Amino acid sequence: MPDAPQLLHQIPDLDVITAPAQLAKLSLDYFHFSPILEPQLREKRADVVVRPTTEPQFYQIAAIARQTQTPITVRGSGTGNYGQCIPLQGGIIVDLSNYNEILWIHDGIARVQAGVKLAELERQSRPMGWEWRMVPSTVRSATIGGFIAGGSGGIGSVRYGQLRDRGNLHAVKVLTLEEEPRIMELRGYDAVQQVVHAYGTNGIILELEVPLAPAITWLEWVVSFADFWHAVHFAQTLGKSDGIQTRLISVHADPIPTFFTPLRSHLSPGHAAVLLILAVSDQEAVIDLIEQFGGWCSFTQTAPAPGKGGSLMEFSWNHTTLHARSADAQWTYLQSLFPADPEFRVMRQMAEMFGDEVPLHLEFIRQNGTLIPAAIQLVRFTTGDRLQEIIAIHEAHGVLIANPHTYLLEAGGMKTVDRAQLQFKRLVDPQGLMNPGKMAAWND
Repeated sequence: MPDAPQLLHQIPDLDVITAPAQLAKLSLDYFHFSPILEPQLREKRADVVVRPTTEPQFYQIAAIARQTQTPITVRGSGTGNYGQCIPLQGGIIVDLSNYNEILWIHDGIARVQAGVKLAELERQSRPMGWEWRMVPSTVRSATIGGFIAGGSGGIGSVRYGQLRDRGNLHAVKVLTLEEEPRIMELRGYDAVQQVVHAYGTNGIILELEVPLAPAITWLEWVVSFADFWHAVHFAQTLGKSDGIQTRLISVHADPIPTFFTPLRSHLSPGHAAVLLILAVSDQEAVIDLIEQFGGWCSFTQTAPAPGKGGSLMEFSWNHTTLHARSADAQWTYLQSLFPADPEFRVMRQMAEMFGDEVPLHLEFIRQNGTLIPAAIQLVRFTTGDRLQEIIAIHEAHGVLIANPHTYLLEAGGMKTVDRAQLQFKRLVDPQGLMNPGKMAAWND
């Protein structure tokens, strides 16, 4: 029987990649942020990569994978950090980078193919008066399909919550790996949740329909504070000020700001920094609040155009970890939600306990209508046992850890089996060929 690469080469006009150097590049993501995942995943490779451009090509790829019982893993730009798009069992990688048409934008809604880059969607939306509701810090290169399948939130979550929140995704078009592959259009909250943040384990996402937000002229500020907790309380008060429009409230304890090399001349050693993206119309109110909490604005600029470099977005969320690791590769990170408490008592306790070993980095978001600080702490890595001990101590104090040191879907942020996602996988991927090894419930 012919193998999958041989059959894939027979699909007209399909870009098929088998060169070892390209296979290596296109089989990996930013898993090396984790010293636990790095040795587990660094040697994983696909047998072949394909870059489809038409829906019939996707059908043929799915049929070949089903016919030859070959694993299939879908990839966006590979900007994830947990090995979401790394093929654990080889097989076919479907690279979406050439499937990137914006189908339409109207009435604050966009219909796009899954390989569309987020920055390109925002660039085309803005002249019509719209922008993305939320984007990852990797906005310049990330695709919408990869963000929906592997992300959870980002810049804009302080206003619009997270991707899984009701209203943030209208529809998803997926291709199944049934005996006869077919197209399914999922609409409505419960239906789309079957594929949101599922790592591509239960359907090949082809198209998405997403709501946009009214476009705003944004300013980007760095605000410095001599005291970290003054910075945290300022950020909390700003985030709760419903009359002030913000897109990013990102808080960084010393020494994290020292890793921001391009901003170094605007920062004071030993001080905390808050990165803000705020509406130009609200700057006077924000200046009053900064003064109230004893801070000062040390850098300001108009937000760069979509897709351009130099935005403060690229110092927030997990770009913070990237900058830290560029300075010292021993840094890794955690993702945490602290108990709701306006005085941050547990957070203070953890900060006193771990000191410079786990410096705090907070991203304020909305969860179920409430403003909360999502922590993306840096961790100075020593051993796997010590990292697990740090996690266990946080959890013992009521801190929810979304563990970034596992590639298993449920072991990261979900913590429990998503029965709807599991049942959907049984329907659309009965042979378990889609990104195998990532869904613990299926493995069991």
